[in-house]
Amino acid sequence: MTFVYFLAQLREGLFISFHALRANKMRSVLTTLGIVIGIVSVTLMGTAIEGLDRAFNRSIAAIGADVLYVQKFPWFAGEEWFTMRNRRDITLEHAKTVARQSNLAAAVAPTVGTMRPTKYREKVIEAVSIIGSTDDYISTSGANVAIGRFLTSAESDGGRPVAVIGSDVAENLFSFEDPIGKTIKVANYSYRVVGVLEKQGSLLGMVSLDNRVIVPVSRFYKQFGSRRYVTVTVKAPSMEMVEETKEEIRGIMRKARRLDPGAPDDFAINQQEAFIQVFNGIGIVVAGVGLFITGLSLFVGGIGIMNIMFVSVTERTKEIGIRKAIGAPRKIILFQFLTEAAMLCLLGGVIGLLIAFPLSLIIDTVLPTAMPISIVVVALIVALLVGIFSGFLPAYRASRLDPVDALRYE
Repeated sequence: MTFVYFLAQLREGLFISFHALRANKMRSVLTTLGIVIGIVSVTLMGTAIEGLDRAFNRSIAAIGADVLYVQKFPWFAGEEWFTMRNRRDITLEHAKTVARQSNLAAAVAPTVGTMRPTKYREKVIEAVSIIGSTDDYISTSGANVAIGRFLTSAESDGGRPVAVIGSDVAENLFSFEDPIGKTIKVANYSYRVVGVLEKQGSLLGMVSLDNRVIVPVSRFYKQFGSRRYVTVTVKAPSMEMVEETKEEIRGIMRKARRLDPGAPDDFAINQQEAFIQVFNGIGIVVAGVGLFITGLSLFVGGIGIMNIMFVSVTERTKEIGIRKAIGAPRKIILFQFLTEAAMLCLLGGVIGLLIAFPLSLIIDTVLPTAMPISIVVVALIVALLVGIFSGFLPAYRASRLDPVDALRYE
């Protein structure tokens, strides 16, 4: 079959398919309903997974792939938490020891936090994350200064009443003013604003990274109390040296906490990889459940297409006999009915996409979604393949009909 001949047969097959679909409008619509539901499911699952993946990647970037977090507990302790709950706290002295003894760390910053109302004149934000840290926080947090500057080492070491605020705090308190040099009240304590951070978004869509105020850690301890969990953030010199830096920090912390050589660590060194592994595991489960549901929908839709195509072959038995009698080969008859089944499913795919797009916009108000062109193409290809597989048996039956018996059929 030459290419030109194939195109001619394809055009003729499409013409006959459109004529058959138009002649049985209601039947065609009802037949494609299962495919529509299946394609809507496929598309919404794809947009949800794609949207969550993009949101996760944006959020996880704030953690930093080259940043280590020395904490009392691992991020995902599970049932092991009950055996870890009596661990000794990580303290500011541990952060100082790591900063003093580490040869590989590019930056070391202790972080400690609380939630307090923040006020400027008559404007108040009730729950703002107040973070106590040092001048190295800007290096370990992945944040950038948009306006002004960050804390200096002199301000950090001296516990000066200065603060750097997040973009949300700046927008809410200083709508039409320059915040630099202004004095804000954090739980009735005065701080002079020296900088505003660039917008970072939220961490996993739950914790805002822009609703925060960073102050010197020593002043934080004096005004908000010292009995708080401390996280020691350590920035590795490069991605290639993350593991080497991690081992060095582990050795320093074991020595600082006076652990015996055979004793297990009584602290955790967390990193971005832990989030990625958990997210990937959840993603596989979600994708598996979604594929099962969509596969079931498409299977039911495919059975419906197959049944209707068998009915169509029976109704057009005499037409098939006439076409065979005037010389139409079996492969042309097979191709014609395959084309008709594929067109039915493709029509269902297009309708499914038209329904899925506005639904994805509605879902986006609750969960992040994204519909790149790749998802649209995959949905249409899936619809086309379902049509071909569902229509093969009816088409094969039509191609095997004896022309004499077909012409006699009533």
